[in-house]
Amino acid sequence: MDLGLKGKIAVITGGDSGIGKATAKLLALEGAKVTIIDKTSENLQMAAEELRKSGEIFTVQADLTQSKEVEAAKEQIIERFGTVHILVHAAGITGATGDFLELSDEEWYQTIDVDLMATVRTCRAFIGAMRQTGWGRVILVSSEDALQPYPEEIPYCACKAAILNLAKNLSKAYAKDGVLVNAVSPAYIATPMTDAMMEKRSKQLGVSFNEAIDSFLDEQRPHIELKRRGKPEEVAAVIAFLCSEQSSFVVGSNYRVDGGSVASL
Repeated sequence: MDLGLKGKIAVITGGDSGIGKATAKLLALEGAKVTIIDKTSENLQMAAEELRKSGEIFTVQADLTQSKEVEAAKEQIIERFGTVHILVHAAGITGATGDFLELSDEEWYQTIDVDLMATVRTCRAFIGAMRQTGWGRVILVSSEDALQPYPEEIPYCACKAAILNLAKNLSKAYAKDGVLVNAVSPAYIATPMTDAMMEKRSKQLGVSFNEAIDSFLDEQRPHIELKRRGKPEEVAAVIAFLCSEQSSFVVGSNYRVDGGSVASL
């Protein structure tokens, strides 16, 4: 299937690893000119070296919790490419975890700043260019946690639910301008974020990394019918479709890539 992405200008936050990196590779292979944004220069350059085997990759270092840095990133990208057609916002953190009654305001604010407000900042920065060209795709990476929350991750869950609401609102605001906004909600994907979770679990339980994964699936994610972690490439494939010409009648939707983890309709 021709996704119609040749020559499109794509921006991917969190593009140095996990879902963001897998998406950058796939879009580059489809002929898009891809910019990956992340906070750490060393990680960006390592990812870019690998991704350039697939196509044109540009890197921009930026802290998405800082509005000035997001604006500076936009200016660099517009200066190089002239416009932006696609935004995939995949950056995020697990954030503060634990008993709700013990979480401080500061822990809440940190998670909100990185997971929700960074999404707001990047959308605010790049949607304008898409409106000017009359063609755009925005894909916000949410989570199964937005629909099926877990008490030990309440700040993260709340932010991911807010991202779904943000995607729906933006879809209603800008579809008339040719900018189609959608969300993707993965569950338990093999990324550095879940690697860190499983490393912590393996130490707590005194078991191997793989045993930690198996016990987590049994005890915490029993509705993942495929009984494994998802692959970043499996999420990237859905995102690539939503970036494409083939998704021209898809707007304001949430695509769950969760192995069946969300137990309800």
